[in-house]
Amino acid sequence: MLAAARALRPGNRRSPSRVRATREAMLREFARVQNPQEIREDAGSGDGLDEPELHREEIELPDGGQLILTDIEDITPERAEKTRARIASILNSKERDRQS
Repeated sequence: MLAAARALRPGNRRSPSRVRATREAMLREFARVQNPQEIREDAGSGDGLDEPELHREEIELPDGGQLILTDIEDITPERAEKTRARIASILNSKERDRQS
């Protein structure tokens, strides 16, 4: 709005190079909209942008809790056990929560 108001001031001169650049940009955009790119039948296959496979593992915790591990990498039994042990030690910790 400020640019439009400034353009209405007496003595305002438009830059011929900016007018030409704006016109060319509008014509390019018009041509792009009128001639959209073709949709490829094989789009999304083999281009490295496929959805990654998600791995999921459910683990029982002490006191009936359940831990669900999800990752794009394989979840090995050793990794699952290490995570279970870490969460179990946190849950069994008698230390007072410092956030409370």
